Amino acid sequence: MSTQVETSKALEVAHRLVDLCREGKNVEAINELYDDNIVCLEPEGSPAARKTVGKDAALGSTNYWYSTVEEIHSAYISDPLVAGNFFACTMDIDATYKGQGRMEMSELGVYEVKNGKIVSSQFFYNTGK
Repeated sequence: MSTQVETSKALEVAHRLVDLCREGKNVEAINELYDDNIVCLEPEGSPAARKTVGKDAALGSTNYWYSTVEEIHSAYISDPLVAGNFFACTMDIDATYKGQGRMEMSELGVYEVKNGKIVSSQFFYNTGK
């Protein structure tokens, strides 16, 4: 597959992910766009598992996160930046968490696309540690 075709497919997937996230349809984004064997990485010190493998694990992590949220005050995802079969987005959230209070968080997500599916995701953010 040529780099131009890879970039085109990554751009299509990236825009679809952004559109779904902007609609608050994060679970639908995982179901539709993630490969069954996706590898997800979180930073050291994160409350989430450092590494998960598989769509079911990604869904589990997302659903767990939703269970910790009391209220989302605002959420933002940037337009994607695409290079080859990779893309990146910044994401900001202002939320109140159960038992923890209100917190703002900003992160960078980097995704890899193969055969029209997201095969890896890695998130970068401060964990306070």
